[in-house]
Amino acid sequence: MKIWPLIASIAFVTSVHAQTPYAGMQTRSIKALSEQQISDLGAGRGMGLALAAELNGYPGPSHVLELADKLELSAEQRASMQRLFDSMKAEAMPLGAKLIDQEAELDKQFATRTVTPESLKASTAAVAATQGMLRETHLKYHLSTGSILTPSQMTKYAELRGYGGGGHKRHHHH
Repeated sequence: MKIWPLIASIAFVTSVHAQTPYAGMQTRSIKALSEQQISDLGAGRGMGLALAAELNGYPGPSHVLELADKLELSAEQRASMQRLFDSMKAEAMPLGAKLIDQEAELDKQFATRTVTPESLKASTAAVAATQGMLRETHLKYHLSTGSILTPSQMTKYAELRGYGGGGHKRHHHH
């Protein structure tokens, strides 16, 4: 049978492709971060860090502001939401910059072949701590947002975001 050489060549080609999902990433300035991630971190954007809140009925200030007209926010609600958003950004941007610097330092250690088990442990712990602070920052502003919206606005928000209206309960946390 001539089928085995064909199967073998398909398996080889498949395994070669399966082993190269990172091809092209070697030209990144910081290997662990895409240009989009660097941009998002620098601008204080959430990058999905608050999905635990967002998808469980705790809206974020930026999305609420984007939907302000459709949610019929009062002037007071809009001002409160803008303050939350500005505070979130003011906290997230320096953390994002710090994370970029820490990832660049880790990258540099590998690029210059100066990485040691000790420096690796210190660098990854620093990155993890900053990632945790950044995530907590985004999540805590989702926590604050819910107290500004009415129950009907919370339901409307979930519908507008495509999450369906029925499953979200009103959460009170002050």
